[in-house]
Amino acid sequence: MMAEEHNWKFAQCFGDKSDSDDITEADIITTVEFDQTGDLLASGDKGGRVVLFERNNTKKSCEYKFYTEFQSHEAEFDYLKSLEIEEKINKIKWCKRQNSAHFLLTTNDKTIKLWKVFEKSLRMVAENIMSPSKVPAGQIYIPKLTHRDTIIAAVPRKIYANAHAYHINSISTNSDGETYISSDDLRINLWNLDISDQSFNIVDVKPANMEELTEVITAAEFHPYHCNTFMYSSSKGSIKLGDMRASALCDQHAIVFEEAENPANRSFFSEIISSVSDVKFSQDGRYILSRDYLGLKIWDINMNSKPVQTIQIHDQLRNRLCDLYENDCIFDKFECTFSADGNSVLSGSYSNTFHIFDREGKTDISLQADKTAFKAKRLGSTKHRMTSLGGGVSSSTSGMNSDNMDFNKKILHASWHPRENSIAVAATNNLFIFTE
Repeated sequence: MMAEEHNWKFAQCFGDKSDSDDITEADIITTVEFDQTGDLLASGDKGGRVVLFERNNTKKSCEYKFYTEFQSHEAEFDYLKSLEIEEKINKIKWCKRQNSAHFLLTTNDKTIKLWKVFEKSLRMVAENIMSPSKVPAGQIYIPKLTHRDTIIAAVPRKIYANAHAYHINSISTNSDGETYISSDDLRINLWNLDISDQSFNIVDVKPANMEELTEVITAAEFHPYHCNTFMYSSSKGSIKLGDMRASALCDQHAIVFEEAENPANRSFFSEIISSVSDVKFSQDGRYILSRDYLGLKIWDINMNSKPVQTIQIHDQLRNRLCDLYENDCIFDKFECTFSADGNSVLSGSYSNTFHIFDREGKTDISLQADKTAFKAKRLGSTKHRMTSLGGGVSSSTSGMNSDNMDFNKKILHASWHPRENSIAVAATNNLFIFTE
């Protein structure tokens, strides 16, 4: 089946474009997230900062401009455990908008914060023509306030702390607009946005004896419109669907999505590469997308026996797993995301490339979020390759073998605009926007 021609192009880049300079660790982007409208885009970094961008409505194309920046988290020290808690932002999630202000949840390893971002009018006393000393007797001098400037203010409205003994890997807001879940390696907690000092533990996989621990939770997400349903993925390659109506503790999952491993592929690295690094629902809630080290799986929520599609991204790395284990790359956690219409999926790779596949896995568009994108734009071309792939299981053949991959440059974090074909991609300390 021939692939239809796509017209993805590089649109914008925020951040230092030069990679010859030493990039400070604090500037590395660790999460990106569009809000529900796509008019706002947030990024968080290792230095604990959150930067917001807003849609530039004066332009017809999908273009963003700087909105505001604030320090969300600071480095802390846990004296009881003698542990340093990094300020790194692990995840950002936007809350449903209720008024003119914007609300977003941010988290590092231990503490979740609810931020209110709003426009604040700065007013000052106008210099009256008449000074107080010249006010006629019997009259009161009333100073007049005039509008001086409008600033964007960010204030923490709630701090949800001390609920996780292990590192928080995900947060997800509920469609009810009132609650959210936070997940660490062994537990998932349910919070009410208005109550910061208590949460309910809804999943607990911690064994009585920690030596018997065989799997950890890697990600969790609420269903897009069933407020009682959520899913979580594990390091053993399974995805479990939980229903909060069934019981208070959802350890007895409703459905499990798991594919038996082919014994021919079994190796020392099998468990590491089968660990699910990210899971996402499609916007209609019908499909689940999961990412492991080598590729993507698409599941139909009504069929848990096997994925409807398996898309290989790193099949060419199978014979290099030993090297990747040595340099820790095998533990890289690539995120994945559905397009707004659910017909395409996206996930990252090495050498600052990322891939867009159609849901049948027949086409692979490989784009590069790198300085070369600027050169390509100047030359009036788009840096992308496209491959037509046949068959049910696809393999990414983007002209890159494992020998010429740059393992220091990787696309781990990306977000797809909720209404159109625009993508925000984090590449080290740069935020790239691509649009179709």
